[in-house]
Amino acid sequence: MDHDLHRRRFMEATASSLLGVSILPSLGRPLTAAPVGKAKRLIYLFMQGAMSHIDTLDPKPGSDSQGPTGTIKTKIPGVQFGQHLPKLAGMAQRLAIVRSLNTATGAHGPGQYLMRTSYKKIATTRHPSLGPWLQKRLGRIHKELPPSVQVGGGVGPGYLGAQFAPVPIGDPNKGLQNTKQPSYLLDGQFDQRMNLAAKFDKTFRSRASSAEVAGYDDLYREAIGLLNSKDLAAFDLSKEPQAKQDKYGTSRFGRGCLLAARLIEHGVRYVEVTHNSWDHHRDLASDNNIPGKCANLDDGLSSLLTDLQSRGLLDETLIVVATEFGRKPKINQNAGRDHHPAAFSCLLAGAGIKAGQVFGKTDKDGFYVDDNDVTVQDFNATIASALGIALDEEIYSPDGRPFTIADDGEAIKSLLS
Repeated sequence: MDHDLHRRRFMEATASSLLGVSILPSLGRPLTAAPVGKAKRLIYLFMQGAMSHIDTLDPKPGSDSQGPTGTIKTKIPGVQFGQHLPKLAGMAQRLAIVRSLNTATGAHGPGQYLMRTSYKKIATTRHPSLGPWLQKRLGRIHKELPPSVQVGGGVGPGYLGAQFAPVPIGDPNKGLQNTKQPSYLLDGQFDQRMNLAAKFDKTFRSRASSAEVAGYDDLYREAIGLLNSKDLAAFDLSKEPQAKQDKYGTSRFGRGCLLAARLIEHGVRYVEVTHNSWDHHRDLASDNNIPGKCANLDDGLSSLLTDLQSRGLLDETLIVVATEFGRKPKINQNAGRDHHPAAFSCLLAGAGIKAGQVFGKTDKDGFYVDDNDVTVQDFNATIASALGIALDEEIYSPDGRPFTIADDGEAIKSLLS
């Protein structure tokens, strides 16, 4: 048995060093079978800048902490939302709200990184976000369209390498840009140039053959294949009826949600849409801050839920609304709210989720978690479980360190259907 153990360790170390990334299980414990996930696709909506839980999903009517935002009833008995989310309040029975998230990270960059990767940001390792994890674990759906797309930024593939990099979209209204061959190139000249580039690279490749170089090769091949795909129309919002476009609104976030619906329908597995500028240290109640941001979220998410249902995709698509931390219950001297990692809210909807409920509770002022504490890792573990990804299945980085999709997080079983 000793001999066999050493042999397995040798094989694991060899595979890790040769291939760059290993998915061999940890020898210290057997892998748990992956749960049967109901979700096959994921739309991840990130409220960047730290969305105020008190003004959105966890209001505190009657408390001085409520500030200028009023409250409204939802379709879940006894549950209220902030007044600027009327459409979501009217379909709250289709949502699962998590009100007891908390973290020790109160700075934007580290908080966003932790939320998207489950790991603290360190100098020696770059961790992948959920899109690359899904591509690695679940593969692609469409043979030509990318497995993952990020609208408005996000975290990249980390140690998984360039071949797992999400396709970035800056402006959803413009879609995927630079997809047409320059007019000055005649038929066949593009291929000639690529062949010439390969000849120039030949000496370099013979000296620096590695998984990382191969990853970039795969990325370029996929990009070229995408340029020639008839399904590039998936990135074109003008193909949608005007009435449907109007429901999503004109904000970049709303248009990103519409693009997410199109991409999911065409076979993209993961789409992340970032909704910027929730960092409201001043003038919380001004039109461009909480009222405006909430209106964009309300239009975009409510339309997305309805649209996916009509396309027959909601039963296979998990939707997540996340943010890096909450905001202080006490209004500051500039009529805003400062950073508050001790309590914040996120939500889940769609495939694999038991909707129509609130999980967790904060105190009467929304300052601390009172019941059912949820870590960032627990929240991400719940997402992974809804997608059928085993929480203890390890991937090794090129330096031999093992990582799991949600670090040490545990899925919240009562949220899973």
